[in-house]
Amino acid sequence: MPDMSASASLAMTQLVTLAKEVDEDKVTPGVLGFIVFAVMALAVWGLMRSMNRHMNRVDFKEPPEPKAPVSGESAEATGPAGSKQG
Repeated sequence: MPDMSASASLAMTQLVTLAKEVDEDKVTPGVLGFIVFAVMALAVWGLMRSMNRHMNRVDFKEPPEPKAPVSGESAEATGPAGSKQG
């Protein structure tokens, strides 16, 4: 089995020489970066539009709560939490 540190150092020296050849003042995202950004922006816009449509279809009305018992006797039977005690 080859020594991993030797192959890792060889790979790093090759990558470092590639990095030194690139002029830092001329590095830009280019056309590919713009295309990727534009596609992502269109996808987010489409997802937000779809979410807005779905949220408009949702009905947030809650059912009315059942009326509380009026007589004192039934209120004692249910207890403070509203559950039957027995």
